[in-house]
Amino acid sequence: MSDLPFPPATLPLGPGGPPVSPLAWGMWRLAGSREEAAVLVHAALDAGLTLLDTADIYGFDGRDGFGNAEVLLGEVLAADPGLRTRMVLATKGGIRPPLPYDQSGAYLARAIDASLRRLRVERIDLYQIHRPDILAHPQEVARTLEEAVAAGKIDRLGVSNFTPAQIETLKHFLTVPLATTQPEISPLRIDCFENGELDQALRLGLRPLAWSPLGGGRLIDPEDERDRAVAAALDEVAQAHGVARSVAALSWLMAHPAGIIPIVGSQKAERIREAAEALRVRWTREQWYAVLVAARGEKLP
Repeated sequence: MSDLPFPPATLPLGPGGPPVSPLAWGMWRLAGSREEAAVLVHAALDAGLTLLDTADIYGFDGRDGFGNAEVLLGEVLAADPGLRTRMVLATKGGIRPPLPYDQSGAYLARAIDASLRRLRVERIDLYQIHRPDILAHPQEVARTLEEAVAAGKIDRLGVSNFTPAQIETLKHFLTVPLATTQPEISPLRIDCFENGELDQALRLGLRPLAWSPLGGGRLIDPEDERDRAVAAALDEVAQAHGVARSVAALSWLMAHPAGIIPIVGSQKAERIREAAEALRVRWTREQWYAVLVAARGEKLP
């Protein structure tokens, strides 16, 4: 069999970007007390997950509390300032309750400043547009982002849930490079392998950050025949390496040459630590394609 390489110890966050771990920890469900949140932050960093991903909309329950996850992380960082030097901090903006999306220059500038205040930091390492605002001209978005970079508020820029065409258009108006793209990718969400998203990332040097890498939990608790087929293909590798199916799923994404960084969404310290085991899982081409075929539901041409 033909073995694929092990995941690298670190990956650059976009062209010329800082090195980050090949796994990230995400905070879309971060809640509770500062002490509880600190346990999770320590678990991620101690497990080697140096890229921490949040967003201003995380923690919002549809009624109040916009920015709650950022506030909670900010409290953790204020109580233990040394943590900031151990992480690459990413957040997102551009969703504006009760509106769907707003990336007008005035709002986006305010959103960036608000994230800085809530996180209690002077600089955000990676700021991503959360979802594209169809009504915002990309030139206005680009200008606002560039102004924030020039002011030292943001180091690197990225996008989330953008199509390849939307990425190309925003890039056209930017004079600073994009570093990341954050689509949904999992063994159950394989569109990006064939629709040009990862090909574009390879060409532009964008680092793909995969949200919901476990298929919204359906790889853990399969719901239909396709889910079960993919789970079975993952189990073969998981059992061979003595790891959980979830770990095999993460490592399957990490085996792609684009250097996909799965975002671990668990809010349990033991699950965060367990995810780091993906670094020691090595796939063969045959095994990797077996998962893809199961996800496609048909043989490859």
